[in-house]
Amino acid sequence: MHVSEHTQAVLLLTSHFGKSAREELQPLSTNEWARFAVWLKDHGLQPASLLADSPKTVLSGLMDRSVTPHRIEYLLGRGGALGLALEKWQRAGIWVLTRSDPDYPDRLKKRLRNEAPPLFFGCGNQALLSRGGIAVVGSRDASEDDLAFATRFGAEVAAQGQSVVSGGARGIDECAMTGALDREGTVIGVLADSLLRSATSAKYRHHLMNGDLVLISPFNPEAGFNVGNAMNRNRYVYCLADAAVVVSSSKEKGGTWAGAVEDLKERWVPLWIKPQPATTASSGNSQLVQRGGRWLPDKAEVAALVQPQAGAANGRANGDASLLDHVQKDAAPTKNGNAQPSKPEPETPVAERPVENPPPSEQSFYGLFLQRMEALTAKNAFTTEELLDRFDVTKPQLSAWLKRGVEEKKLRKLAKPVRYGWISHIEVQTSMFDAGQ
Repeated sequence: MHVSEHTQAVLLLTSHFGKSAREELQPLSTNEWARFAVWLKDHGLQPASLLADSPKTVLSGLMDRSVTPHRIEYLLGRGGALGLALEKWQRAGIWVLTRSDPDYPDRLKKRLRNEAPPLFFGCGNQALLSRGGIAVVGSRDASEDDLAFATRFGAEVAAQGQSVVSGGARGIDECAMTGALDREGTVIGVLADSLLRSATSAKYRHHLMNGDLVLISPFNPEAGFNVGNAMNRNRYVYCLADAAVVVSSSKEKGGTWAGAVEDLKERWVPLWIKPQPATTASSGNSQLVQRGGRWLPDKAEVAALVQPQAGAANGRANGDASLLDHVQKDAAPTKNGNAQPSKPEPETPVAERPVENPPPSEQSFYGLFLQRMEALTAKNAFTTEELLDRFDVTKPQLSAWLKRGVEEKKLRKLAKPVRYGWISHIEVQTSMFDAGQ
């Protein structure tokens, strides 16, 4: 793992090395780093400049009550500890991603601005970080019914072509992630602790090697569980997603509740709440709906959970537009010509809100897929790999739609090699006539 001087400087200034955090001076917090980064920029400096020149000379004009020249010099002097840590992390396949790296998620920068972490440690497929997905969160000590629901929902998210974003903790997080991975889907795991252990565990190793999983953490890869870190991690789960589903939460306490309330306040992504039995007195789910969340409907298309505003930070590469892009372009206008607002007033109960023009994300993505398949394959059949290059969906989602299209006699499946093409209206009529002979 090659680590640039820029990354080395950011690591030295913002990270702990090893399990022990008992240092004379603590690394810079996210807010402290944000202030210091602004100071560097205002003075025409880069973090790497601190390694090339004498820190005393470079920092002579620094005036900050907590980010002092002495503290910066001390942190930069930990090069030996950094070298040992990097060697250990490299052996486990762990990489480092700073805000200046192209794969750093745009969603975090746009939604958190200066509060986005200066770096992430991670392992697995970095490209997944820019794809978004559905965040699934809930209690560590959830009921068996909720755990089973999380597993099924994670699998359904994968089957419908979305990634699961979760925290990797015991309980709801782990079940949702496992459900998606077992369905050959993709997962973004934002860990609050023990990244090094997770990266080398048998549970995740296969999926990491296959590119179906990425695990990241803003904290030292060897850090143990810390309540503060777990609480801070929640916002990154929401901000990496396009919508969030709360499976279970405790009333006015715990990380799940705090994270959901923060999302409702900041309006990062639409928040959907799983209905709980009336006998579950300790559940905070109904209170989250009263604060502005929405009840998760039964058998909803996963894509319908995503609101239009989430697409602005999707980080999608140039090329064929995604199905979501097609839906957004066809959004029904209001009387003044603007698209319908995507966020309801928190005080308005969902059941009572009239819906004259349904949100564009509620349209059938499968129907749009068929429209594009007709235009694309009316004359020539395409292999699955060729279709993947033209559609912004995952392989499990594409396979499910292709299978459905064949069963509905909309698509023809050819062999050697396996290809798919559109069945014209004339062909359908001819086959029906032949069947009647």
